[in-house]
Amino acid sequence: MIGWIIAIAVVVVLVLIYFGLYNSLVKYRNRVDETWAQIDVQLKRRFDLIPNLLETVKGYAKHEKETLTQVIEARNKMMEVPADNRQGQIEADNMLSESLKSIFALGEAYPDLKANTSFIELQHELTTTENKVAYSRQLYNTTVMNYNTKVQSVPTNIIAKLHNFTEREMLSIPEVERVAPKVEF
Repeated sequence: MIGWIIAIAVVVVLVLIYFGLYNSLVKYRNRVDETWAQIDVQLKRRFDLIPNLLETVKGYAKHEKETLTQVIEARNKMMEVPADNRQGQIEADNMLSESLKSIFALGEAYPDLKANTSFIELQHELTTTENKVAYSRQLYNTTVMNYNTKVQSVPTNIIAKLHNFTEREMLSIPEVERVAPKVEF
């Protein structure tokens, strides 16, 4: 009789451990999805600010049509990337970031634009949003690293394989941006 009680207790403990490990994998997977959603929120915020910035700049820099067109094209490219292609979204976002730098450079070329209150406010909003995007990317990569560690570690790796928990890819920067800028005086 005592043998049966011990056997049942061992089975109950093993089942509880199994549930705990499975639930921890679910928790980490949900954290990865949530941190990606935070990046998406910041990208959407920036995406919505861009038309206002472009309208403000248009009035001052009418002959800078090429610069404005690049920003519009980069913004449209972001819309074309499928929602499940995270790396593609980040690449399109990087392209948009680069084109926005050229808009901010116009502020230097046009003193009236640089002094325009709307331009200054929009530039500040976009800069703040860029900082939030950068922080969100860092948080996402940290969360993915924690999740991937959980998926690869014993004994959760066994449960991960049984329930199709797969590793997630971290966000990376393009090779072009890895090259240090050349500064000359």
